[in-house]
Amino acid sequence: MTKKRLLIFVVAYHAESTLEQVLSRVPRELFVEYDCEILVIDDASTDRTYEIGCEYLRRHPDARLTVLKNRYNQGYGGNQKIGYTYAIKHGFDLVALLHGDAQYAPEDLPKLTRPIATDAADAVFGSRMMVKGAAIRGGMPLYKFVGNKILTGVQNAVLRTSLTEFHSGYRVYSVDALRRIPFRLNSNDFHFDTEIIIQLLNLGARILELPIPTYYGDEICRVNGMKYAKDVVVATLKNAAHRSGIYYQRRYDVEQGNSHYGSKLEYASSHSFAIDAVPAGSKVIDIGGGSGFIAASLADKGCAVHIVDQHPASVRHNKVTYDVRDLDTGAPIATKGYDHVLLLDVIEHMSNPEAFLENLRAGFDHDKKVVVLSTPNVAFIVQRIQLLLGQFNYGKAGILDLTHKRLFTFRQVQQLLKDADFRNVEVRGVPAPFPKVLGTGVLGMTAPRVNVALIKLSKTLFSYQIFVVAEATPSVDFLVEDAKFRYLPFVRGLVALR
Repeated sequence: MTKKRLLIFVVAYHAESTLEQVLSRVPRELFVEYDCEILVIDDASTDRTYEIGCEYLRRHPDARLTVLKNRYNQGYGGNQKIGYTYAIKHGFDLVALLHGDAQYAPEDLPKLTRPIATDAADAVFGSRMMVKGAAIRGGMPLYKFVGNKILTGVQNAVLRTSLTEFHSGYRVYSVDALRRIPFRLNSNDFHFDTEIIIQLLNLGARILELPIPTYYGDEICRVNGMKYAKDVVVATLKNAAHRSGIYYQRRYDVEQGNSHYGSKLEYASSHSFAIDAVPAGSKVIDIGGGSGFIAASLADKGCAVHIVDQHPASVRHNKVTYDVRDLDTGAPIATKGYDHVLLLDVIEHMSNPEAFLENLRAGFDHDKKVVVLSTPNVAFIVQRIQLLLGQFNYGKAGILDLTHKRLFTFRQVQQLLKDADFRNVEVRGVPAPFPKVLGTGVLGMTAPRVNVALIKLSKTLFSYQIFVVAEATPSVDFLVEDAKFRYLPFVRGLVALR
C-alpha cells in the first residue's frame, strides 16, 4: 500500500536558539508511517536561523530535510502561503505546521496527523484549552489566556462554531482541502490563521481538535496583542457580512455550486412571505424556482406546482413537475391553467426584464392571475454606506450578486409593473437574512424583527429586498383577438338572418 506523503513545515524567524532542538525532536516513527519530508522556511531572519538549519542537514545527510530562506520578510501568514504552495506543487497529501521557536511539541505530530491520514478529518488543530487549567499550568500568561478565551467566544458566537481555541498555531491540513480554498488571498499577518479557519468552515471542511500541552519559554513574542485582536474580530465580522450577502469577500468565497441560494423559510423573508401569499390548493407556476424547496413547501400545502428554471431542482417532490430551460431567451412561458405565478429573485437576472414581463403577460387570459415577485433593493442602507465609502463590490450572493444584470428600487419595480399593466396589490420591504449568518437562536431570530421595525420607519432605506403581490390583466393583443372572436359570430348571425 502506498504511504501518504507528509510535509512537516517549520516556520522559522529568529529561531537560532531553538530550531535544532525542534528538528531533533520530530518523531522518527513519522518517517516509517509516512513518506515524510521536513521543510524549514526561514523568513529573512537576521540571526543564524538559516545557517543552523543548513548545519543540521550537513550533520544528518540522510535526513529528508529542505531548508529555504526568504530574501525578504513575508510575515507569519506570507510564510505559510509559501509552505502550503510548496506542499501542493510537490504532491503531498497532508502538511503539518510546526513553529521553529519550540512552543509546540513535535512529539504530538503522530497524534495530530493520524485523523487526516485515515480520512477522518480535513484539518486537525492542537488545542491548549481542551484540558481545563492546562494552559495556565503550562505557563500561558493570564492576559493571553483571558484574551484567547474572549476572542474564541466571540468567534464561536459569530461563526456558530464550538471550537475550544481559534489561536493555536499547531495544525495539520489535508492538502486537498488547501487546494480548494484561496489561502493566497489571506493576510500575511498573524490573523492568517483565523482567515484559513473561516475558509475551511465556509467550505464545510471537517475540523477536529485534539489536546496539546502548553509550553511558554523565553521566546520573544512578536505579536501585537491589541492589533491581533482587532484583526481577528474584523476578519470574523467580514465573513458574517459576506455570508449574509451584504459585503462580498473574495477570500471567503469557497462555496460550491448554488449552495448559497438556500431556504429562508424559517424567518421573515421573501420565501416565507411567498408561502403565506399563496392560498392552499392553488395552481402555481414557479418561474426561476431554483433548488425547489419553495415548490416543495407549496406542494405540502396542497398546491399543484410546476417549476421552470435553467437548472434542475435539487429538492424533488412527487407533486411538483419540472421544466428545465433558459428564462432569458425571450421564448414565451405557458401560464394557462395557473392562478399564481412566482417570480422570486428572477427579474434582476434578466437582460431585459421589461420584455420578459411583457412576454409573460402576453400569455394571460381573462382568468385571474396573481404574480408574486421579489427582487433586491439596491437602495438598501448598507449599499448606500458602501457607495459613500467608495465600495461597490459585486459578489457571489446578495444585492450585488455577480449574476444580477439589472438592479431596482421600490419606485423602479412599481413603474416596471405599471408599464406592463400589472396592478399592485401589495408592496412590502423584506429584512436582511440575518439567520443565515447568526443562526436561528435568539440573536439570529431577533435581528430580522428589529429590521422589520426599521422598515416601518423607512421602507426604502432598511429593506433588503422588495416583495410585491400583483394582479395581472390580459394584454391588449389578447383583448383585440378576444373581441374579434366574440364579434365575428354575432356578425355572421345577422347575415344569416337576412
